[in-house]
Amino acid sequence: MKNFQIILIAVFIAAAIFGMLIFSGAIPLGNKTVGGQGTIVLWGTFRADLVNTLLEDFNNAHPSYVVRYVEKSREDFDQNLLEALASGSGPDMFFLPDNLAYHYSNKILAIPYQSYSVSSFKSSFASAGEVFLTSGGILAFPMTVDPLVMYYNRSMLDASGIVYPPNNWDDFVNVVPALTKKDDSNKIIKSAVALGHFSNVFHAKDILSTLFMQTGNKIVYEKDGRFVPDLTVSIGPFGLDNILKFYTDFADPQKNVYSWNKSFPLSQDYFSTDNLAFYFGYASELSTLVSKNPNQNFSVAEMPQIKGSGFKLTSARVTGLAISAFSKNSTTAFLALSDMSSGDFVSKLAKNLGVVPARRDLLAIKQNDAYSPIFYSSALYARSWLDPSPKDMDDIFRRMIDGVLANNFGPGDAIIDANSKLYLLLNK
Repeated sequence: MKNFQIILIAVFIAAAIFGMLIFSGAIPLGNKTVGGQGTIVLWGTFRADLVNTLLEDFNNAHPSYVVRYVEKSREDFDQNLLEALASGSGPDMFFLPDNLAYHYSNKILAIPYQSYSVSSFKSSFASAGEVFLTSGGILAFPMTVDPLVMYYNRSMLDASGIVYPPNNWDDFVNVVPALTKKDDSNKIIKSAVALGHFSNVFHAKDILSTLFMQTGNKIVYEKDGRFVPDLTVSIGPFGLDNILKFYTDFADPQKNVYSWNKSFPLSQDYFSTDNLAFYFGYASELSTLVSKNPNQNFSVAEMPQIKGSGFKLTSARVTGLAISAFSKNSTTAFLALSDMSSGDFVSKLAKNLGVVPARRDLLAIKQNDAYSPIFYSSALYARSWLDPSPKDMDDIFRRMIDGVLANNFGPGDAIIDANSKLYLLLNK
């Protein structure tokens, strides 16, 4: 570990010198007149067959260098990458999920803003990609956005006389009682929505963090070069304590919106049985939902918003392309990064993965199928945040939700407890 830290310090010194060379113009990022050389190794968790077909065309179009993709297991990616970097055998570049950006921020060769300005970044990429912007530079160029949307069962809404899916939370609450069906013993037999719990609600953390961010909360933000937690209890109807209570009310039998409990299966599975009216999931889940029940009459709508809010927001999973601080061919890696993020590689990659391209010029292209228009419009106002540890943050959100449901915490105390634990994660 000590040797690894020494190597890491040496790499950072080299990275700083490299950044100065870029700034001075000695290594001009994206200058097509400067040819790359050699082979660039790219790691990721995407299926190799979905990436290699694109790289074949890409490499043919850029004959001065070669990008070779290596597929890694999603479960072991983090550990494999850390071990490879420590041994000096790691990749030159890797596809970086937004929830690992914080974890790898000190192992990435960040692109200095003198080379690629913030204004250029924001005019080129959807806002969700700004999760990769730090005071030290750009951690990754955004490639794809996978927005959180609302799938809905058309047959259930039609049977209840609901013409359109709700577009704000006030209207959403109003339709829940009509869509939740109970038997004579008050047992729920058809549910409006899977909210309120953690264990059997797919993406519970993402849904609740979306609600938090819709109030304007950032969850994590950077101040004076340090990342600090933002889970604070504020005054007013949109304080995070009230938002947490809003979420858990859907699991409270005493509430009018009661529609979910621990006896139900996983929400994605239950939606596919035609017994759940609304399911909050990602664009990338479309093919899974179709395969689970090919005959299901469902469609998709944008995430409901806070009524009267001055902005729209939903969560998204963002994947970027990052350069390893340990790359032995960082000059060519920078060129490959520029070429891959600005050409049609992005568009084809997003299509293969069933998600949305992160580039604004590609988002402007009109889509004509039944689902993509919602996915594309959602991607434009989607946001992400720097998750310091997905597993630990899952535990923090679970404790928040379960603590309120068990009356171990009031909503305000649960938020304060979560904020203190998030602070410890950010200061490890």
